[in-house]
Amino acid sequence: MTSQDFCGFFEGTEKLLEIWFDKYEDNHNDCDLRNIQRSAWDSLLSFVNCKIISFKSNEQLDAYVLSESSLFVSKNRIIIKTCGSTTLLRCIEPMLYLVKQVAGFDEVVDIFYSRKNFMRPELQDDSHRTFENEVEALDNLFEDGAAFCMGRINSDCWNLYTLNTPIIKSKSFIQSPDQTFEIIMQNLDQKVMQIFSRDVCSSAKEATQKSGIDKILPGMIIDDFLFDPCGYSMNGLIKGGYYVTIHITPEPHCSYVSFETNVPHNSYPDLVNRLLKVFVPGKFLMTICANELSSAYNSHKEFQDIEFQNFYRKELQVCRFKNYEITYGLFAKPNS
Repeated sequence: MTSQDFCGFFEGTEKLLEIWFDKYEDNHNDCDLRNIQRSAWDSLLSFVNCKIISFKSNEQLDAYVLSESSLFVSKNRIIIKTCGSTTLLRCIEPMLYLVKQVAGFDEVVDIFYSRKNFMRPELQDDSHRTFENEVEALDNLFEDGAAFCMGRINSDCWNLYTLNTPIIKSKSFIQSPDQTFEIIMQNLDQKVMQIFSRDVCSSAKEATQKSGIDKILPGMIIDDFLFDPCGYSMNGLIKGGYYVTIHITPEPHCSYVSFETNVPHNSYPDLVNRLLKVFVPGKFLMTICANELSSAYNSHKEFQDIEFQNFYRKELQVCRFKNYEITYGLFAKPNS
């Protein structure tokens, strides 16, 4: 992402935090996370060791490109995604205070903290060195948390911490269809990865168009950034409160691409194939998180017999929680 490195290495693997808020009392019409000013986000992100470098918004979402990934803010949800050696969990306690004082929300309805296993965990701060450390920190802040690992604990895996309580906790909170699709790609084609360097492209717009990122999902308002000497981040906004975000670490020894969106899909294989065509990875991990109201619920069924060209399915798991169903899959080429 940035030119920051450790002995020539950058940890592209992201820590992803999503928190839904509500107000205990029924009257919460004035509560809005978007009332929080840019200066407050700047201060909050200092706990994470990253900063805002670009901003776009529409009627439903504020979207910030960060020096290490992205921040999305809607009326009642915050999504922060950070890579490198950022200390994401350190911002939660001051965030809860900020949300209550400025936005008026006093209740956490649900939380999702997730990440793939790190390539080099020893380079992380102690608070993120192990998933056990992260769970301990989250348990100190939230009641009835639940921690899970999908995949192989001694190889590629995906960790998740969420709340074990039903999502409807107050009369004012109205549940709506919700889904998140994430794909994490590694061992990427270096001809493609060279696009995301200043040696090949002079601007983020050129990299976006040359790679085909601008054609992955129609209707995106794109906010993109090309780092120096290499690395790329993009936020996309789509009407209806939907977002797209892409982050790329192109270096050959630690190549990494993540794509995430909450745009609803009845079927995901076509989107997966589009992404594989753009980025040409050697292996990829995907997760689909959807509630019962979403058209993506039960999406695991379409992956039971699906085949992606030149890839074989190493793992497919489904986990059902009180509020959501999560599908996890790992696919790889024979030599990856």
